[in-house]
Amino acid sequence: MTPDVRDRAERPSRADARTAGSRAIPEAAWDRAVQLIGQADEIALSCHVTPDGDALGSMLAVGFVLRSMGKRVVASFGDSHFAVPRLLRFLPGQEMLVPPADYPAAPDLMITFDASTFERLGLLRESTARAREVIVVDHHPSNEGFGTLSLIDSTAAATAMLAEQLVYRLGGRLDRDIATCLYAGLVTDTGSFKYSSTTPAVHQMAARLVATGLRTDEIARELWDRSPFGYLKVLAGALDRVTLEGELVWTYVTRVDRAAYGLPYAELEGLIDIVRRTDEAQVAVVLKEDDQGAWQVSTRSKGAVDVGAVCAALGGGGHHNAAGYTSHDSVEETMAKFRRELGKA
Repeated sequence: MTPDVRDRAERPSRADARTAGSRAIPEAAWDRAVQLIGQADEIALSCHVTPDGDALGSMLAVGFVLRSMGKRVVASFGDSHFAVPRLLRFLPGQEMLVPPADYPAAPDLMITFDASTFERLGLLRESTARAREVIVVDHHPSNEGFGTLSLIDSTAAATAMLAEQLVYRLGGRLDRDIATCLYAGLVTDTGSFKYSSTTPAVHQMAARLVATGLRTDEIARELWDRSPFGYLKVLAGALDRVTLEGELVWTYVTRVDRAAYGLPYAELEGLIDIVRRTDEAQVAVVLKEDDQGAWQVSTRSKGAVDVGAVCAALGGGGHHNAAGYTSHDSVEETMAKFRRELGKA
């Protein structure tokens, strides 16, 4: 690792590091996590299926620190078609990743990142159930703590904020690789600092990360300013069928739509952020058919409606303004059920 750049990055004091972005987590839980990690020889890391920047970035950042401690590290996510989404392939540390088939069947210590439910671990659920200890690191309010130890703080803007605290508590040092991973998590889950979750602590963390020498323009380009041509064609189809129903705007993308242009499912991540711009709507919904035929439902709210509660009632979860769930019904029945729950909200 490079020298400890936190000394140049207005590193928070130990007391500040124990409170910034982690107020809801008891000190005893942090101490227990550090103890478990210190005692383990091999540590298995996981994040939710179809990982976003916060999930994959947080996991890889902590993986770097664990390797510097001399730990054997294996990391994965439970997708049947195991592949890092194209827009995240710039993240360092991907040599730590293994497909689910090569993941330990019964880890001695497992740490999950940004997974709000047991089901969100996909093919790694069996390994999780058999693990001796499972540390859950997450910021979703719907997370009820499915592991043996919870590091959960719903006031944190991103799981990356908790991952940074874990880095410090393990005696780790911020270098450019770790900072790149954490910054990807921070900017994706705050919408490039435009969501209401963006606090002074978020900007303070960003300053520490940028001080390592990050090229934030290059990271932004990878995350938001690149798409294959096929995405534009699929986007055009989705916008052509978009529907406005009072204060609800919604659309959908099928497997057939994507297959026509060879577009992977992961490329649809940003579609909801285009649909949500509709001035007349308070709630936006995008149904995305995955490769197995299930509908992955993404929702956004402008604040008046708690879509996290709506999605939780439908088997998913998330935050007040951003949440999702999986549906195995048709588009029509999926939206009918969503409307019923939305009416209750």
